[in-house]
Amino acid sequence: MRIHVRPVARLRGEVTVPGDKSISHRAALFGALAAGRTEITGFLEGEDCLATLGAVRALGAEVTRKGAGHYLVDAGGPEALAEPEDVIDCGNSGTTARLLMGVLAGQPFWAVLTGDASLRRRPMDRVAAPLRQMGATVVGRQGGSRLPLAVGGARPLRALRFASPVASAQVKTALLLAGLWADGPVTVEEPAPSRDHTERMLVAFGARLSAAGGAVTLHPGGSLRGRAVAVPGDISSAAFFLVAGAVVPDAAVSVKGVGVNPTRTGLLDVLAQMGADISRRESGAGTGVATAEPAADLRVTSARLRGTSVGGTLVPRLIDEIPALAVAACLAEGITEIRDAAELRVKESDRIRAIASELARMGATITERPDGLRIHGGRPLRGAAVSSGGDHRMAMALVVAGMLAEGETVVEDTDCIATSFPGFLDAVNALADGPCAQVSA
Repeated sequence: MRIHVRPVARLRGEVTVPGDKSISHRAALFGALAAGRTEITGFLEGEDCLATLGAVRALGAEVTRKGAGHYLVDAGGPEALAEPEDVIDCGNSGTTARLLMGVLAGQPFWAVLTGDASLRRRPMDRVAAPLRQMGATVVGRQGGSRLPLAVGGARPLRALRFASPVASAQVKTALLLAGLWADGPVTVEEPAPSRDHTERMLVAFGARLSAAGGAVTLHPGGSLRGRAVAVPGDISSAAFFLVAGAVVPDAAVSVKGVGVNPTRTGLLDVLAQMGADISRRESGAGTGVATAEPAADLRVTSARLRGTSVGGTLVPRLIDEIPALAVAACLAEGITEIRDAAELRVKESDRIRAIASELARMGATITERPDGLRIHGGRPLRGAAVSSGGDHRMAMALVVAGMLAEGETVVEDTDCIATSFPGFLDAVNALADGPCAQVSA
């Protein structure tokens, strides 16, 4: 599928983005590990999160859809998982695969994980290696570092103190989940704080966690019980509208009920540094339920942006928003430097290379670096034929770039948008007050 995009002169209105992808994954998975019923509202019904629902069904949890984004997960607790009858297909979802590896590490059976062609190229060794230290068996392609992977669990697993070389919520979550079946504490140290949805939700479900000095520890003895989980809107999906609202000349865009967990709001900080006019009003979505996640209504209006520098501990707080941020940097005056972001090389695509190559087709001046990008802004973009490479965030970023370019932009390989934001084009066209982005076969 391809999308034809024409430039827009104004954007006006409100948009509600789908539920947070990271929280949706965890709500489904933690519900399958808890005893009793977990009721989830606002669940992201994108392909990645639906893959996680399929996985928990395969492991014996009962999943009932009550309505749009509304699910019940009934399960018997951490000891009640069942051996799957077939290979578990994780689709394009690295989160599904890596978090499941942590769960399967503590099971008294074997399970096999696979995924689509893109996921089978993504590295799994950063999770597999510490799980092996805990006593699990992980075998598969390229020395057990690529899907398909077979995971043979052990019970109990060994306690572990692991110093992660990268700030990765997926690694941290996989090891903490494996700790549910460990014979002692499991501690994960990170070089910078990664998103903390796992810690918030595990505590709310009844696990025993502590945090100190850049490390988080899961202690034995907690009892997970099903809870209500209200999933706020995904700031990674909101990012595309925040960027568009900041750079389209006549724009006033509100995004409702967005999760503003401090470990995820780096984009708001960077856009403010660049001169964006963004206001927020706390909405309270998620208060009093298992996520304990703050949420807010965000409003952005047009502004004259300037280049900035992004690096260090800020990067884990906006790693998924960098494709959208790169579009803003192309329109900002001056130079924007993005560094310490080598993690982008192993996302759904090599996002550093993809950003540099595809935006260059539209006239941007971008220098690719091993761990980031140098973007010379303030130069007009022009319409061109570009491709997402099967990466949902690249596809949406390129659509936003097309809204700002001179002439028509054609974005190829856009079916992947359904991974995280099935209604993206409808939302874009509603704000533009007309069909600025149209699909063709």
